[in-house]
Formats: sequence, C-alpha cells, structure tokens
Amino acid sequence: MRHGNKNNSLSRTSAHRKALLSNMACSLIEHKRINTTVAKAKALRVYLEPLLTKSKTDSTHSRRIVFRYLQSKEATTELFREVAPKIADRPGGYLRIIRIGNRLGDNAEMCMIELVDFNDLMTKEPKEKKTRRSRRGSGSSDSAETKTEEKSADVSNEKEEKPKAKKEAPKAAKKADDTKEAPKAEAKKETPKKVEKNEDKKDKK
Repeated sequence: MRHGNKNNSLSRTSAHRKALLSNMACSLIEHKRINTTVAKAKALRVYLEPLLTKSKTDSTHSRRIVFRYLQSKEATTELFREVAPKIADRPGGYLRIIRIGNRLGDNAEMCMIELVDFNDLMTKEPKEKKTRRSRRGSGSSDSAETKTEEKSADVSNEKEEKPKAKKEAPKAAKKADDTKEAPKAEAKKETPKKVEKNEDKKDKK
C-alpha cells in the first residue's frame, strides 16, 4: 500500500522506472506528443516538467543536469533549441493529458500526452464573432433607414431596365419578320425557272 508515498512505482524497480521515464521523455521531446497509459503519463509529467523549466536558462550547467536525466544528446539539443524558446513565456503547465478511451487487450485507460505550445489547433487565436444589431433602441432606426435606401435603389434599377427591354423587343420582331420573308422570296424566284424548263421540253418534242 502507498501510505503517503507520492511516487507511483508503475510495478517496476527504480532502475527500470527511471529508464522508462527517460525514454518516454525523449520520445515526447522528439515527437511533441505520444500515446500511453494514464498512470505512466502522470508519472512522466512529474518527471519532465522540472526539466522543461530548467531548459529556459540555456547554460552549460543546466544542459548537464538535463542530460543526466535524459541520457540523449539529440533530445537535449532539441529541448534547448526548439522547445525552450516556445515555452519561455509560460509559467508552468507545459504538458496536456487527453484521455482517449480504454485499450482493447487489458482495458487499460489510455491517453495522449502532448506539449501544450506545439498543438496548432489549440494555439490558434479564436475568430471574432460578428455581433448583430438589436432591433430595439438606436439600432432600429439605422436598420429602417438602410432598408428604405435599399428599396429606393431597387425601384430605380427596375425603371432603368424596363425601357431597355422595350427597345430590344421591336428589334427582335423585325429580325423574325426578315427570316419569314426570306424563304418566301426564294420560293417566288424558283417557280419561274421550273416553268421555263417545262416549256423547253415541250418544244423539243
């Protein structure tokens, strides 16, 4: 039983537990988010957050202390180069734990632990909502004026469009009459030729 023991042993010896947390911390610094069980994520948060605070002061002493915990040159350099500048203004709370359901095999409670400042969806600034003017008070008079102006503009546009339509109508009618007259004239021209041909045939006989 725990009885006041704040550290979760995670069913491992101290050496195994330190190696586990060190490897998880390196993976989290490299990938910015990892999936694990809730118990391991809570232990990792206690392990890694002091190191993130230490990385804010970029000195040889702080780098050596962080390297003693992580045991990885690549993770240490990435922590001081990329992660530290982003978390410089944040006074703690660098990690976020999001529960994602239970594991299929043993029904263990799973979660995603991530660095807060590297989540693009959460760090985006919310868009400003457009507020509507209320119908009561001064807003109603403004809206009424705008409506009357819109109506007058629509009426003037309709008046301008009507005479154009009238002018276009007689042109269309003339074109239709021309098309009707054209085939009639062609028919008249064709008839005398046929008659002449018939007369020539009779003369030859």
